[in-house]
Amino acid sequence: MNSRQRLLAALDCQAPDRVPISTYELVGYNSQAFENNDPSYATLMQAIREKTDCLAMWNPASNERFLGSAYPVDSDAQTWREADATITHRTLHTPKGDLSQTIKYIDHLNTPWQIEHWCKSLEDVDRALSVPYQPVDYDATDFARITQELGDHGIVMASLGDPLLMAAELMEFGEFTIWAATETAHFASTVCQMHERCMENLRRMLAVNVVELYRICGPEYATPPYLPPALFERFVVPYVAEMVDLIHSKGARVRLHCHGKIGRVLDMIMATGADSLDPCEPPPDGDITLAEVKHRVGSQTGKRMCVFGNLELKLLEHGSEDEVTETVKACMDVAKAGGGYVIMPTAAPINSPLSRKTERNYIRFIDAALEYGRY
Repeated sequence: MNSRQRLLAALDCQAPDRVPISTYELVGYNSQAFENNDPSYATLMQAIREKTDCLAMWNPASNERFLGSAYPVDSDAQTWREADATITHRTLHTPKGDLSQTIKYIDHLNTPWQIEHWCKSLEDVDRALSVPYQPVDYDATDFARITQELGDHGIVMASLGDPLLMAAELMEFGEFTIWAATETAHFASTVCQMHERCMENLRRMLAVNVVELYRICGPEYATPPYLPPALFERFVVPYVAEMVDLIHSKGARVRLHCHGKIGRVLDMIMATGADSLDPCEPPPDGDITLAEVKHRVGSQTGKRMCVFGNLELKLLEHGSEDEVTETVKACMDVAKAGGGYVIMPTAAPINSPLSRKTERNYIRFIDAALEYGRY
């Protein structure tokens, strides 16, 4: 089987010739990705292209400006250097008053750090929502490039935020949990408004272009201990289920992304109708073993959901090659039977240069997965 066939079989909870190997955000066949162009990643990326099954992360271009809206709201930005970082401060001029956000980009780390969020109060949330909603337009011209580059080495995966994510990320994480738990009616109204935007934008995105797989991000914001399961059921299940139904109506599949402790909400995750789940972190970062996840999602019996993940990035960055081999074998022993499993790290390195230890452990993971993942 080629990688495309292998991944689609696993997503359908079938057993391909071997367990597919994903390196998550090290996407291999998307030449615009940071890692593909950093010299320190060159050896690893070559191994990824030669030996793994790529889920090329790609989204159509859009004219979204703020909070799911294309409305041309006025803003100002200032950028400066502090020590080893670049700081960008933005001011948004909403109809109800100004909001501000500050982002920090640390040298040699490929990720932004939001050190000031747009909203610090419910009044700020109301200011954010005063920006008129204008549906987003999408341009899939670049799809030809990514599909030609990818070939049969994998499939294309787009990423979407759910309404919970859009609401939660307005505030600092701790402040968001207080908002959701103590001002629940106000939070619910915000999530509902975000859902209307999500659905209209998703309809427009799918009308322009449909890829094989859509990753929905955001449910992890409502997992215990951050919010109780009742609020996960309220703020995740109905909204994500509607997104899933729309994506399924276009013939595509859905992967639900949810870090953290999913044990008490796994049945609710299944109720969304998603085809797959990632990254299934093992204890103590998660609260459920891979064996129990595989049993509960029914991929060996009912074939209801494909499982991605369970190999922690911290093992690849800090463990020994023997520990990597043992962990890969253990994952295969409990999850590969019956199909419906894709071995994958729970995150990806963000540092540059890439350490040689991390490089060696990634290659050991890939080679061990090839050895122990055969059916």
